[in-house]
Parts: sequence; structure tokens; C-alpha cells
Amino acid sequence: MSRPSPFRVGFVTGATPDKWARAWRERRREPLDLVPILESEQEHGVRDGDLDMALVRLPVDRDNLHCIGLYAEVPVVIAGAEHFVAAADTVALADLADEQLVRPHASGWRPDAEQLDWPPMSEKDAIETVAAGTGIVIVPMSIARLHQRKDIVQRPVTDLDPTQIALIWLLDRDAEDTQAFVGVVRGRSANSSR
Repeated sequence: MSRPSPFRVGFVTGATPDKWARAWRERRREPLDLVPILESEQEHGVRDGDLDMALVRLPVDRDNLHCIGLYAEVPVVIAGAEHFVAAADTVALADLADEQLVRPHASGWRPDAEQLDWPPMSEKDAIETVAAGTGIVIVPMSIARLHQRKDIVQRPVTDLDPTQIALIWLLDRDAEDTQAFVGVVRGRSANSSR
């Protein structure tokens, strides 16, 4: 008897699919593959059929996609441990107006100070740059936690909108297994129907 094909779910850095994967594995025979994906390519795997579904960070182009919002992520500023933000519980964007932002923020916000020409870098590289005492970076709290270090601090930014994690899949990929995963994500019991 052949083994069923795995159900493939992509997830962006910081998304946490583990509890849903456990529930899936308790209920289903098909294997589940969790596939890390880059935020810059988060829709591609779903659109080209390599992934059945994906946990993405909004916004995405919703054309031909189902999209269920799951949870919000608090934006945090990361700075070196000796930076002035270490003394605050939270910060506002105005507090950061004179800083060097080492990686662009998705909202398009930029400090008022003239910015250096930073090379493109991953979240991890940006946090390492900040840890060396140069500039700041603003990321979702989940990413800050993933890259936590003793030589940095993170503080919530009060006047930036939270980012949203969502589940996406193609409109024409609405099969039974897809709906089963939606049920898991929405907290339906194994015996409940759609």
C-alpha cells in the first residue's frame, strides 16, 4: 500500500505552526510537511503548487487566494543593550527619529535622520548589526524572540500597527484535506463538521 502524499504547509519566519501540526498528526493519516519560506517569497509556493497552504505575514495579493487572518504580532524595536531604549518600557516612532534603521520596515516608516545606504540583509543579519552597536531594526516580536541575544534589547513600538499572520491557499485548492487543516487552525474538534 502506497503512502499518501504529504500535505505541505509553508510558514514564514516567526510563525508558529507546531500546535496545529500536532493536532493534524493526531487526526490524519497523511503526513504533514512544514516548509520554512521567506517572507519575500511567501505566496510563490502556494501559487505554483509546491505548497498546499502557507502561514504568511500580511499583506499578500489576495487575487485567487483564500485568506484567513490568525493573529497579530506586536512590532518591536531592537537596539544594542546600551541604547537609550533599554531604559523605556515602550517607545514611539518619534523617539526613534534620529536613528539609523539598518533594514527597511514593511510599513515604509523611516527615521527623520539622513540614512546610510545599508545593504539588503536578513532579519538575523540586521539584528547582528544592531548588536554590534549600529542602528536599530523594527521587526515583529516573534522574530525578535527567535533571534534573542544578551547584547540587544527589544521594546514594543506603540504607534506602529501590528503585523498579521494569516493562512492562505488557492481558491481552487479547496479539497477535504485543506478544509481539515482550516478546521485544525480554527480549533474545531476532530468530530466537528464544517
